[in-house]
Amino acid sequence: MPRALITGITGQDGQHLAELLHGKGYDVFGLIKGQNNPKAEALSAEMPYIELVSGDLQDLTSLITTLEHVQPNEVYNLGAISFVHLSFKQAELTANITGLGVLRLLEAIRVVGGSDHNPMRFYQASSSEMFGKVRQVPQSEDTPFYPRSPYGCAKVFGHDITVNYRDSYGLFACSGILFNHEGPRRGMEFVTRKITNAAARIKLGLQKELVLGDLEPKRDWGYAGDYVKAMWLMLQQDEPDDYVVATGETHSVREFVDYAFAAVGIDDWEPHVRQDPRFFRPAEVDLLVGDPTKALTKLGWKREVSFQGLVTMMVEHDLKLESAKLSRG
Repeated sequence: MPRALITGITGQDGQHLAELLHGKGYDVFGLIKGQNNPKAEALSAEMPYIELVSGDLQDLTSLITTLEHVQPNEVYNLGAISFVHLSFKQAELTANITGLGVLRLLEAIRVVGGSDHNPMRFYQASSSEMFGKVRQVPQSEDTPFYPRSPYGCAKVFGHDITVNYRDSYGLFACSGILFNHEGPRRGMEFVTRKITNAAARIKLGLQKELVLGDLEPKRDWGYAGDYVKAMWLMLQQDEPDDYVVATGETHSVREFVDYAFAAVGIDDWEPHVRQDPRFFRPAEVDLLVGDPTKALTKLGWKREVSFQGLVTMMVEHDLKLESAKLSRG
């Protein structure tokens, strides 16, 4: 069986990827920081096929030890401080994990290496936030980066050091420049899940208002379950390369709110939504829309869930979740 190691295993993408790889017959290992990670028990209950191993993106020695133990064919680095708003408040931590963590993992792979006939293949989760104040529309693999947050800056370093290790040491190292991708497993701190959960709770009478920041920024939103397929496809190619993964469509936060409240039968949502300057970013990214041509043509990847389908999926999940809580009292 092929073996895969996933960092960020407790996050949205980590769980979707673990499901995908397990379905393809992989032995799946997930990197967990600390002995008493609060998410580990729930993850093991839902996905008992994942073998959790201890390690830390801030500790090179632990990563080398983990790779020597697991001997994976594929390593997927999804671990990061991934909440952009938090990165402004904890910029150094973001740089250390989201940026330098990539370097440490690449260095561990270079040291451990795997066998000559089956070297470890590496996937780096790059981000559309690297484009920031965009230089061209839509954004492709050749678009220059102009990050607008500590998170975006850290992701640029992670992306560039992946390219550097590929060029310098011949590692099979790929970066997926993934545009925003969401789903029912998205954390409540992210604006999309905040919206869908609030719409469900307002519909059920559990909440009166939704407080948001700027409603005008536009994003290229897709479904996380579709996007992890592109990650896997990248590591199945004959040569390593970098790919934009996106829908090619852009929608504003306001449109996301429109669809979410429509999904619960509330057409006039404005009385329920209040804007608060506290949720505005110090430097906003106004428009992101990707050009996925390379992924479509070279990887044969395609998305299956539309924007409206994604929002509806998330709202329906949150309606069931909140209804179940309500019935339990």
